[in-house]
Amino acid sequence: MGGKKGSIVNFVRDYRQRNGWTQKGLAAMAHVSRQSINSIEKGRYIPSLPLALLLAQLFECPVNELFQLGEVSHG
Repeated sequence: MGGKKGSIVNFVRDYRQRNGWTQKGLAAMAHVSRQSINSIEKGRYIPSLPLALLLAQLFECPVNELFQLGEVSHG
């Protein structure tokens, strides 16, 4: 996945769907709104470090598998 330098790519939707969880269900586990999960999945919102760590814990994966720096687009 390409993007601007410093952009964040996330795989929250992939992990959520693999677990069979709804946005609402994940939001409840993470103590945030469903709209927050939706915004994270769409890349409109970069979660705080504590929330990113909590999501990684819920998915039982390293945070750097869930969130990664985007690559520089080469045209």
